[in-house]
Amino acid sequence: MRLSQLLKAKLHHARVTYANPEYVGSIEIGRELMEKVGIQDGEMVHVWAVDGTSRITTYAFAGPRGAIGLNGGAARFFAQGDRVIIAAFDLADEPILPKIVLL
Repeated sequence: MRLSQLLKAKLHHARVTYANPEYVGSIEIGRELMEKVGIQDGEMVHVWAVDGTSRITTYAFAGPRGAIGLNGGAARFFAQGDRVIIAAFDLADEPILPKIVLL
């Protein structure tokens, strides 16, 4: 069996609602958005700047509706109001239809 790493979920053009360097790393995403695209608590995600050059990898955790918060070291790469793309990947041996939400 040959596994490929395929896009499973994407939140496109999310707006950062806060950046808190004092918290211990990660990205907080509103629970409703995580459920919509199938991102789980603790899952690794990629966060890519839309208007800048930052690209990081961290883990996601569910927060209140509308939250897109970068914490710890990740907060140093983004600021409130920045647009980001949040993507999660899965290993599979057959095609995956990714769940994408345009924000």
